[in-house]
Amino acid sequence: MNQPRHCPAVLIAAPASGQGKTTVTAALARLHRNQGRKVRVFKCGPDFLDPMILERASGAPVYQLDMWMVGEQESRRLLWEAAGEADLILIEGVMGLFDGTPSSADLARHFGVPVLGVIDGTAMAQTFGALALGLAKYQPDLPFAGVLANRVGTLRHAQLLEGSLTEGLRWYGALSRETGIELPSRHLGLVQASELNDLDLRLDAAAESLANSCDVTLPPPVEFAAPEVIAAEPLLAGVRIAVARDEAFAFTYGASLDLLRAMGAELSFFSPIRDTQLPEADSLYLPGGYPELHHVALSRNTQMLNAIRAHHAAGKPLLAECGGMLYLLDSLTDVEGTRAELVGLLSGDAVMQKRLAALALQAVDLPEGSLRGHTYHHSLTSTELEPIARGLSPNGGRGAEAVYREGRMTASYVHFYFPSNPTAIAALLAPDLQTAIAGKSDRRTAAPTVDHLTSVGAGLPAMRP
Repeated sequence: MNQPRHCPAVLIAAPASGQGKTTVTAALARLHRNQGRKVRVFKCGPDFLDPMILERASGAPVYQLDMWMVGEQESRRLLWEAAGEADLILIEGVMGLFDGTPSSADLARHFGVPVLGVIDGTAMAQTFGALALGLAKYQPDLPFAGVLANRVGTLRHAQLLEGSLTEGLRWYGALSRETGIELPSRHLGLVQASELNDLDLRLDAAAESLANSCDVTLPPPVEFAAPEVIAAEPLLAGVRIAVARDEAFAFTYGASLDLLRAMGAELSFFSPIRDTQLPEADSLYLPGGYPELHHVALSRNTQMLNAIRAHHAAGKPLLAECGGMLYLLDSLTDVEGTRAELVGLLSGDAVMQKRLAALALQAVDLPEGSLRGHTYHHSLTSTELEPIARGLSPNGGRGAEAVYREGRMTASYVHFYFPSNPTAIAALLAPDLQTAIAGKSDRRTAAPTVDHLTSVGAGLPAMRP
């Protein structure tokens, strides 16, 4: 029987979004990595962009933790496995510390991980101490490690903030607001790590800035209980899956790709922007990303457009999520009004909006089974196609996203978290549907049910991806 494991760990949280959690988490990861320690970082909630930055900072894969989408048992397994190899575990929270159900505070409490509060110190002095005390004491049973100030001006400013702390709250240091540390953003969140040529310089600068004001000793170890480990069944043994991956299509969960491999699939990556043909593949996966920033280049690559049309015409499986679905439409128009014709396998058109169009966790009942994931997009799609299913948000968030199907092609705005139902994903991507699902059933039982989350979470804000 597996034994509990122990590893120093903190969950980095803040009073609200926009306080700089990712920058601070990345700075801490790079700081301890530069000290020669092995750091494992996790991200609360359904996020694609922050993990890209955190992987560069830590030098190790970054996975999601979430009590609903990932589930308690799978989250426990991920933490337990990380504790067996890491010197430090960092978990970046989502939104404000107590926002949503389940919240970052709920996850910290459930796994006994102390919270490191990050507070933006801009234009603030002694009030910093009041906010810190509120985070620490609002829920008396919440384990709390201390606080760290972000976007601090001068040394004197940092001293004022540190001096405002009461009741023995630990000062973890301060991160400067100097140019070259903050990470740039766009409409869906942070700019992708691959697009920042100076990212490593920024990370090293942030780590050095933090080292000048904080104690680099490790926090106390946390005990992580051993999980129930269920081996993946070889439902995709020998299946070759082509996965789009470039600056237009990069929103994939590491755990989802790991699952495909664990079920026996062989993954080949390709660029819809630059490549002129698909890899030799039985199935095709088009994840989300930023096709709206590259829709003209995608439109000009007619050889790739034809290759995807031929894949579909041959009756091969195709799964497209969000940006991948936009790519399959007749056209995509950006916020400047530039229209580009794309694959045309889905009848309809999409137009980018300047405001958020949908944001919500999603549970979708498909013929293959129920899958969980999330939606987050700035486009609106017009189509006369009839959906085969619609998503249900467990916490009342906007968006009951449609799922469309044409032959073996399945497309939706929903970003699916594959481990939420391995059997359903195998059925979507296996060349022979009956072989994939014959005699099989979804063995995952750890996650709470949709009905339960709907009852406890109705009306609460959805998580940002």
